[in-house]
Amino acid sequence: MTRYFSIILMVFVLGCGSKKTVPHSNGSKHFVWENATVYFLLTDRFHNGEKKNDFVHPSPPAPYRGYMGGDIKGITLKINEGYFDKLGVDAIWMTPLVENISVGVDEGSGLSYGFHGYWTKDWTKIDARLGTEQDIKDMVAAAHKKGIRILMDAVINHTGPVTPSDVKWPDEWVRTGPRCTYKGYESTITCTLVDNLPDIKTESTQDVGLPPHLMAKWKAEGRSEKEIAELDAFFKRTGYPRRPYYYIVKWLTDLIRKFGIDGFRVDTVKHTEEEVWKILYEESLFAFDEWKKHHPTEAIDGNDFFMVGEVYNYYIGAGRNFDFGDRKVDYYSNGFHSLINFDFKYDAKKPYHEVFKKYDELLHGPLTGKSVMNYISSHDDGSPFDKERKNTYDSATRLLLTPGIAQIYYGDESARSLNVTASGDATLRSFMNWEEQSDPEKAKLLLHWQKLGQFRKNHPAIGAGRHHQINQSQFARTYTSANLNDVVICALGQKPGPKEITISGYFTEGDVLTDHYSGQKVRVTQDKVIIDSNFDIVLLAKQ
Repeated sequence: MTRYFSIILMVFVLGCGSKKTVPHSNGSKHFVWENATVYFLLTDRFHNGEKKNDFVHPSPPAPYRGYMGGDIKGITLKINEGYFDKLGVDAIWMTPLVENISVGVDEGSGLSYGFHGYWTKDWTKIDARLGTEQDIKDMVAAAHKKGIRILMDAVINHTGPVTPSDVKWPDEWVRTGPRCTYKGYESTITCTLVDNLPDIKTESTQDVGLPPHLMAKWKAEGRSEKEIAELDAFFKRTGYPRRPYYYIVKWLTDLIRKFGIDGFRVDTVKHTEEEVWKILYEESLFAFDEWKKHHPTEAIDGNDFFMVGEVYNYYIGAGRNFDFGDRKVDYYSNGFHSLINFDFKYDAKKPYHEVFKKYDELLHGPLTGKSVMNYISSHDDGSPFDKERKNTYDSATRLLLTPGIAQIYYGDESARSLNVTASGDATLRSFMNWEEQSDPEKAKLLLHWQKLGQFRKNHPAIGAGRHHQINQSQFARTYTSANLNDVVICALGQKPGPKEITISGYFTEGDVLTDHYSGQKVRVTQDKVIIDSNFDIVLLAKQ
């Protein structure tokens, strides 16, 4: 097996636009979410753009369980440098930016701090260890200028742990037990994920007041009147009862109103009643439209607000329903365009034609109009595809050419180690390996990801198109909309050197095609093309 593993030949005919898309001068003119490439990063672990906000730990954290200096400015710097452009990234998803707990807690793996963003202390404030509101505005503006969308992580299910400096929210807001047993719907929702992670009572029908500790915090920060007035206006406009999750929906959608973010990646979806997410999406649409009205020149295109959900252990083969054992829930009908696909890391071990066929039949069958987000590694999956980073070229080829949305986890493109000396999921969360990218082998790997990513970005048939198997080594993809006709031919398993590919009638005699992997141009002659390169991947598009 070569490190490139497969030979890919792609041939596209492009039109001039896609449904519901207003072309952006710096983005893909044919963007559809179903073909998106999403770059997922832990904000604190990506790039340090501002040393002044580096956090000094009051007590030393366990390995890789404290803050390491990454921040919002660091993301913006890499956006402006063109790092994401070169990878063909359409959207950046980052871990939560809201204020997390003040100090560390021992969660069984040593002293841990909330560097990851999932231990919320205050949904109404940006964590100063990561940056400021102005930093977020600058980041969104920089991303939008380049046609890149911003996804933020949204958490409603729980607050952060209780510490000597972070009090428990009132009993009418949270529960501290029992632990989830996952024996059915109720034992997955009305429970806590782990000890000392208070669970929001999203099922509560009781109106609640603001937590006294939160009001005292706002008052000390000089913003209590503003926050309370905004809440009063929200509840007056919507008519919603003052139940716990409605408050959090208001606070999360403020991120859209303030910054113009383009979507949410929603955390712990199955641990909260599905109607919560429907309300979140409806209010997100309202907030997004409101932002666009006030910023008519800053939106990338005409796409609606986007939501992708983390339903832990959702598999694409389940179609639209997640089965709790005693109840099936269709999250796609409750605000979600896409769900994270926990099946891909297993499917990625199968032959290409099996994976492509399976995903085509499901995405254009029971999941028509929706999608899944595939990944090879993530921040909390301890058994990713190729954890040892031994098949890094193949990982890129499989991830970026499989139908559906592709999620790159920071460092996938440069083989960042997933086996650092730490316990639990901390092994997946080392700092971005920027210094390794100058190594010739890492640079070659990065270039492989970039070529595939760029080609995917410019051709929606890859992720959103129909798959047609031509023979054992070739298949076609087709994507059509009102203004776009996109056709692809792929050849797999070829060897370096001359490669003869049958066009199978998808192109006409004399068409000039460019191989975007080697840079050479070829002409269709007698229903075939010949590429003579030292690479075992060919990416052809019509000139």
